[in-house]
Amino acid sequence: MLWILCAVPSAAFAQPTCPDYASVANPPALQGPARRSFRHSGSQLLSWTYPPYHMVHDQIVPAGVQATVVGKFDYSGVLHKDLEDEDVHVYITGTLTPGWQYVGKYRTDSDGKIYVPISRPVGEYRVAMIVEGDLSSASGFVSVVEPGRKTVLFDIDGTLTLNDFEMVGDYLGVSTAQAYPYAVDVVNSYAALGYQIVYLTGRPYWVAKDTREWIQYKGLLNGHVHTNPYGGGPIPPDTEQYKIDYLSYLLDDVGLDIVRVYGNATTDISAYAAVGLPKASTYIIGEHAGADGTLPIWNDYFQHLGTVVASTPAAGCIPR
Repeated sequence: MLWILCAVPSAAFAQPTCPDYASVANPPALQGPARRSFRHSGSQLLSWTYPPYHMVHDQIVPAGVQATVVGKFDYSGVLHKDLEDEDVHVYITGTLTPGWQYVGKYRTDSDGKIYVPISRPVGEYRVAMIVEGDLSSASGFVSVVEPGRKTVLFDIDGTLTLNDFEMVGDYLGVSTAQAYPYAVDVVNSYAALGYQIVYLTGRPYWVAKDTREWIQYKGLLNGHVHTNPYGGGPIPPDTEQYKIDYLSYLLDDVGLDIVRVYGNATTDISAYAAVGLPKASTYIIGEHAGADGTLPIWNDYFQHLGTVVASTPAAGCIPR
């Protein structure tokens, strides 16, 4: 009898590691840059006149791929006056990163943006960006994941929040919005079981700061937040296609194994179905609960937490 032995790379059967959320939950104190005068007097006037409204857009990439983290710097949550041609210092902390490490100094463009290349091993990272002229700052997150990372994905407006800000385009009070009872427990329970948490919202990108503040205000897991890059108005016209495109990126490029999704709107139902996510793993709350063969959540998350979430097995990943 002839036996043929085939060499199989050990990585083929490698078990993914769990999300390292603990490494970014309580970052150490950051000794930032020395304050220096703005390069332009108009920037100083802007800083004196309006409160900062800076944001760092989260990134999630597969292992071995460089992330490009975008920081957006402006003043006034209403007027959004861009901070142009000014210096910003960037720092990073997280998995296997003792303290804060200096990434470099970047200069904002005519849109008040900087683009920062980040290459890190698998893990979770917090990126801080500090304006040199007034030491105002913003932070965001970078997730580097292996293929097959089990993930639970949530819409926000009308799914985790009681009010559907996204539908009406009125984001006043969004940073302190009321959550559905037990919604926070549902999200955090999945995180405790080792699942990657993704928040995919149809909110336009300029509400990212308030969205992150709401997540922290409610005590939700600081998972990956993705907002709509549309900037033409309060109600993006392409919500369904935007979600389809980003879900495709998460599934095909990043390689996430999205095992469960939550939403409230018909655009959520359609987008989830369009990328092949099964209706048997799609939970819808609100007026469209159970529509088109999805699974309903009635009124709040209490029963869902005690049955579906309580019986969910651990993600089967390797803890760090």
